[in-house]
Amino acid sequence: MVETDMSNGVIKVPRPVVRKFQARPQCEGVGAVVRRSIGRFELKYFDPFLVLDEFSVTAPAGFPDHPHRGFETVTYMLQGAVTHEDFAGHKGTIGAGDVQWMTAGRGIVHSEMPSAQGVQKGLQLWINLSSKHKMIEPRYQEIQSKDIAEAEKNGVKVRVIAGEALGKKSAVYTRTPTLYLDFTLKPGSHHVQSIPKSWNGFVYVLEGEGIFGNSRSSPTTAHHLLLLGPGDGLMVWNKSTKYLRFILVGGEPLGEPLVQFGPFVMNTQEEIDQTIEDFENCVNGFERARHWKSQAMVD
Repeated sequence: MVETDMSNGVIKVPRPVVRKFQARPQCEGVGAVVRRSIGRFELKYFDPFLVLDEFSVTAPAGFPDHPHRGFETVTYMLQGAVTHEDFAGHKGTIGAGDVQWMTAGRGIVHSEMPSAQGVQKGLQLWINLSSKHKMIEPRYQEIQSKDIAEAEKNGVKVRVIAGEALGKKSAVYTRTPTLYLDFTLKPGSHHVQSIPKSWNGFVYVLEGEGIFGNSRSSPTTAHHLLLLGPGDGLMVWNKSTKYLRFILVGGEPLGEPLVQFGPFVMNTQEEIDQTIEDFENCVNGFERARHWKSQAMVD
């Protein structure tokens, strides 16, 4: 047993890496390329997480008008900018370092299209909603890069998108309790991050290479997803000569039945059938879809 005191908690049982695989490129949307790790055949669902995509898109490719119901999407831009708009009249642009936390709830139709020259890159995470929240009204939380809480200590920098780390707390409200941290470790640095014991957690490496879970583990490089086993925290080392950047995500499992049909995520097949009927008939949350098209589709 290892016990490590940190400013953000005490790690008694470090979480091991129980599964590791590489996210390989695939086509999604219209001409866009994503590296999907959660939500593909090897890992359909990691409660409460439905999808994790590392996307890369260059105009005119993108993600034109499409619906959602029953979950949340978290878009974190790494490079470039994306403009989003929906059938309720919401429209905006998020650039590098910005976050959009969208609660689809009972229904939304929107588009996400590149709005800058060159390649736009980012991450999109889908988080399931509990049955009591699936049919709530849609809403957005948008946080500009300058407003994201950051902390730095002993060669470790963190951006706190959701949850808390190194004494800094995010202002984002998460209906499904979630931790979302963007870490950068200098060469030779080491960090221990607490995660609630009952939560599921994973790491996705963006740049460099790191050693996770056990100091004797082999290094993990970019575009790899690591599922973490039971414990109360993550231990990570950067023993390379380059910077290591990764996201650490944790969430409280819902423990509910799951039925998914593309962009619709409910608890039963009957609810999915009803959702498809609602969308096709533009009712029960999809009323505004009847006559709406995004500017991207009009153009």
